[in-house]
Amino acid sequence: MAPMGIRLSPLGVAVFALLALGVLYHFYSGVLAGRIAIFRKLPGGDRVDLRELLALSVEAAVRGGEQVKRVAEEGELHGKSKGKTKEGAEEMLTNGDLRSHQKMYHLIKNTFPSIQVYSEEHETSNVPETASWDHVIPKEILDKTTTTEEVSSDSITVWIDPLDATQEYTENLLHYVTTMVCVAVNGKPVIGVVHKPFADFTAWAVVRGGSNVSMRKSYNEKNPRIIMSRSHLGTGRAFAQKAFGNNTDIKEAGGAGYKVLSLLNIPDDKQPDHADVYLHVTNIKKWDICAGNALLEALGGQMTTLQGKTIDYTDSALNEGGIFATIGVSHKELLEKLPDLKSIKTK
Repeated sequence: MAPMGIRLSPLGVAVFALLALGVLYHFYSGVLAGRIAIFRKLPGGDRVDLRELLALSVEAAVRGGEQVKRVAEEGELHGKSKGKTKEGAEEMLTNGDLRSHQKMYHLIKNTFPSIQVYSEEHETSNVPETASWDHVIPKEILDKTTTTEEVSSDSITVWIDPLDATQEYTENLLHYVTTMVCVAVNGKPVIGVVHKPFADFTAWAVVRGGSNVSMRKSYNEKNPRIIMSRSHLGTGRAFAQKAFGNNTDIKEAGGAGYKVLSLLNIPDDKQPDHADVYLHVTNIKKWDICAGNALLEALGGQMTTLQGKTIDYTDSALNEGGIFATIGVSHKELLEKLPDLKSIKTK
């Protein structure tokens, strides 16, 4: 007996063709939709546009700064000590730190939930923060950036300092105060935002992508002016003098963000102090330095440990080995002048 064949009626052929077209339609529309989703950078997606993340970082720093300023104006700082650092310095905590943290942290997490965010402070309220962002990139950022890079969200770590220079904040030395956001990709700082809430000024930059600030026209490499921490001036002064001479011009200041800005071309009414080198001789937290590191890298400067090692921002909040930051001078040559920190004796 001859094998039986399968015969389709004209109606069956038509139905089969329609089904095939439907499968192809859904396949290609799914691919297209996926491409559109990536292009639109939906929150929590796998790919993030760095320019969009820069705009969000600026927005977060400014909103945090509004809280810092409001608490100061209301006189409700309620400052208290969180304890002492390894070096014996008091670590202060105020309502300004906490309220700024809530605004900054939740704005970033609500916009991109899959991104890892590290903050100096921690949650203190059971009331969820509903802060949101409209994904609109300001014209200044569009005009001054060239980057079109997209990165994987799991390669990103964001470091925020809700209130840098808390000690000075409690002493009403408000020109030192900043709020900062840094975006690192695979441990390397690529976006830096330093906002001065009491000067209404924000510095930002993207490594290889643009900035709204610049380096100064000249720096003194032969006799550099050194800026360093008010709280570690004894050890730092002896270290700087051994490296650059007893007549070295040394400026003490509060806040890591403030010190980095002192190296850049910032108007005097926004940044009173100017320096050639930023030096820090003790351990320091990464949320204090990441934004400044990114700013300097974007403008051709460098920030390393005192031993010249690059700083990794993948995880681990503590940076050991101090800080040496420069721009417009030979970082390597100045590093070679630094003595062994262990050889420094202070009273």
